[in-house]
Amino acid sequence: MEAHGRTPNRRTLLRSGALLATASLGAAAVSGGALATDASATGGRRRRRRNAVTADYPPTHWIPASSSNYRVSDRPSAYPIELVVIHVTQETFQDAMKIFQDPAKQVSAHYMVASADGYIGQFVREKDVAWHAGNSDYNNRSIGIEHEGWVDEPEWFTDALYESSAALTAAVCDRFAIPKDREHIIAHSEVPGSDHTDPGPLWDWDRYLDLVNGA
Repeated sequence: MEAHGRTPNRRTLLRSGALLATASLGAAAVSGGALATDASATGGRRRRRRNAVTADYPPTHWIPASSSNYRVSDRPSAYPIELVVIHVTQETFQDAMKIFQDPAKQVSAHYMVASADGYIGQFVREKDVAWHAGNSDYNNRSIGIEHEGWVDEPEWFTDALYESSAALTAAVCDRFAIPKDREHIIAHSEVPGSDHTDPGPLWDWDRYLDLVNGA
């Protein structure tokens, strides 16, 4: 997912955030999520609440990846969860979501964070092994978090994205007793054998770790 990026403007970012709830909730329905088809306001609120409850981290929505793109497991019994791996999609949220739901792609992440408003979608259960790191040992022992944007375009790394992602990472670390430091919260590029560069040199690690530890 390291295709050549494009520079977003404010309108692009706001439009992306405004479309996420509609696009992702619709995808969950198509993929067998817990959504009904009633379009009323009351029904919509009820569907969103029910969909959110199914996710491991409360503020997220469950948007299941294709079952061909991850391995069912029983972590942390099967494997200890010791790491959080930080990614950047090199795609929009919607396009990355489509990739995770395409059974031919053989790739997924546990979570993805939107740029405009920090919206979080969960694609793979924490107990299961997402295919995100390009290294089976690291996949077995980690939670993968994707972030909407491009590594060479820091305007995608908004305050909302950093803050929402940091709260998520802090919750994951608390849940599995993972130390909140750079030895355990790592870049995709730091995974042995990786040919990816994300999240790249423009990702503000100092700010991110401060937010994680303050969450």
